[in-house]
Amino acid sequence: MSTVQNLGGSAVRIDRLRLVWSLVSFPLFFAFGLFLPAGTWNWERGWFFVFAVVALGTISVGYLWRVNPELVAARINSHQGTKPWDKILFVFILITFLVIFPVAALDDGRFHWLPVPEWVCALGYGLLVLGVVLITRAQAVNKFFEPTVRIQADRGQRVIDTGPYAIVRHPGYVSCLPLSAGVALSLGSIWALIPAGSFCLVMALRTLWEDQTLRAELAGYEEYTRRVRYRWLPGCGSWRVVFGARRRCRVHIRLFSRTS
Repeated sequence: MSTVQNLGGSAVRIDRLRLVWSLVSFPLFFAFGLFLPAGTWNWERGWFFVFAVVALGTISVGYLWRVNPELVAARINSHQGTKPWDKILFVFILITFLVIFPVAALDDGRFHWLPVPEWVCALGYGLLVLGVVLITRAQAVNKFFEPTVRIQADRGQRVIDTGPYAIVRHPGYVSCLPLSAGVALSLGSIWALIPAGSFCLVMALRTLWEDQTLRAELAGYEEYTRRVRYRWLPGCGSWRVVFGARRRCRVHIRLFSRTS
């Protein structure tokens, strides 16, 4: 651990080794996850994407370090108490999200399975920016926004009901939709929308289980659900409405709907 000062002058403890590893793994991931599958370093859309992600990430982390440095440290440091089911689910989350990149690289960078015009990439970057803005806003007001699901008794976890949390209960997960689709389209790949969609489905399942965990174990959360009634998107119907099978569907997984 190392102690650093934020802009407000307060001390924040950060695991230095984990910080170094995250900084080193970032370029390695792009090398092996994008350009190696693309089979070339001369992939313009790939390079433009890397520069865009670095710029967006720098702006996001810089903003969070100014308004919520404790959250930045919490997302770098390791913690105990992650729910066993989330340890398993987190593997699927990583796989489905990371697969987006090599699929896009194989598609647009190497084999050109389904070439797309530049306006599709522009749409992708619009979605990517929207996703970053949404998740950054959620993280800015929630210092308990850790990577895994656990009840953070060691950090005095409490219900957050300000900012976007006054509208939906899991605004950070809402960002998964534009973020994952934006990654696929900005890299010029329609095929990469398949793992992006799989990632969103896994995150939807995680939202459901996390919400159940918070209801059972976090003081005040049950009352919060009566005030903020939607998990993801206000006004949306259940899964059966989303898939257009309202009369035929017998399984009511009310992930997006109002809870009773």
